[in-house]
Amino acid sequence: MQKTWRDALVASEATVSQALKVIDDAGIRLVMVADAADRLLGVVTDGDIRRALLRRVDLEARISEVMNPHPHTAQVGEPRESIRAKMEHHSLLHVPIVDPDGRIVGLETYHQLTTAPVRDNWVFLMAGGFGTRLRPLTDDCPKPMLPVGGKPILQSILESFVAAGFRHFYISVHYLPELIKNHFGDGSRWGVTIRYVEETTPLGTGGALGLLPEIDAEPIIVMNGDVLTHLDFNALMDFHLAQQSAMTVCVREYEMQVPFGVVDGEGAKVRKIVEKPVHRFFVNAGIYVVSPEVVRHTHPPRRLDMPDLIEDMIGRAHRVSMFPIHEYWLDVGRPDDYASAQRGGKATGEH
Repeated sequence: MQKTWRDALVASEATVSQALKVIDDAGIRLVMVADAADRLLGVVTDGDIRRALLRRVDLEARISEVMNPHPHTAQVGEPRESIRAKMEHHSLLHVPIVDPDGRIVGLETYHQLTTAPVRDNWVFLMAGGFGTRLRPLTDDCPKPMLPVGGKPILQSILESFVAAGFRHFYISVHYLPELIKNHFGDGSRWGVTIRYVEETTPLGTGGALGLLPEIDAEPIIVMNGDVLTHLDFNALMDFHLAQQSAMTVCVREYEMQVPFGVVDGEGAKVRKIVEKPVHRFFVNAGIYVVSPEVVRHTHPPRRLDMPDLIEDMIGRAHRVSMFPIHEYWLDVGRPDDYASAQRGGKATGEH
C-alpha cells in the first residue's frame, strides 16, 4: 500500500518507541508530532532518534523529549521552487506543509534522483565462517547460504546494498567456498562487481581486511554475512564521513535483567534494594565502516578479531565512533535465531 504523509504522524502522547516504529514502517526517516487537530508540534528525524539512543534516552520516554519543536515548514500554496531552495539551504530532506493555523496538510520530500545514488565505496562481506552452532544445517552449506524467505541470507544482504546504490563487493570465503562463488559469480546477475578473498586459514574479521588489495581513498563497509537488517546503509556512510572517523561500529541496545533484588550496601549497612533491575548496554552489531588507514594497518594479513582491531585503533588515538541501529536486526548465529529469521522475528541474542 502506498504511504502518505499521514503515515508519518504521531500524537504528542507517543513514546520514542512508538515513533521508532512509525519511522521504520513509513520508510521516510521522519515523524511529525501533532495534536488532535493535526497542528504541528514538532518533528523527529532518524538522526534525532539515534542521538537520543546515544544519550541513553529511555524508549518509553515521551516523544517531546527528543523532537525538534521548531522545525522548518512551508505554507500551503508556497511555490515548489521556493520549498526546494529552503530545503537545499538548510540541508533538509523533509518539510511539513502547514496551513495558516499551523495544521499539517502535507509533507514535501526532497529527492535528487528517483533511484538510489550510486556509491563508489566497496562493501566487504564476511562469509568464511564454519557456522558450527547451526550444525547439522551447516554440514554441507555455509551459514550465509542458509535460506531465509526463499533466498540465501547472503543474497538478501547483497540485494539490500544494491538497493542502496552500492555496486562494488568483496566476499571473504573459506568454508565450502565454491557454493558461494558458484551462486554469486562475478555479480553480473545483480549488475554489480564481486571479487573474492580466500582465507586459507581463518583470520578473523580484522585479519581478513589484510587480504584486500590496495583500496582507494573511500571508506568501506564491512559486514558479517550472517546478519539480516533493514539498516539504512547510506545514513551509516554519511554518519561516518560527518564524524571524520577512522572506524564506525554499528551497535544495538541490549537489555539484561537481573532476576533478583539487588542490594546496595555500604559495609554492613543496607542502603536500598532494587528489585530485578534492568541493565542496558550497547553491543557490537557486526557492521562496520573502516577508512583506508585502518585497512593498511592490517597489512600483512594476520589473525585479528574486530574487537582487537578496534582497541588497537583507539590505542593509536584514531577516532572510533558508534552508530546505533534501531531498525530490524538479527544475527543468525544459533538455531533459535535461524528459526526467528524464518518467522521474520527479532533478534534474541547479542553479536
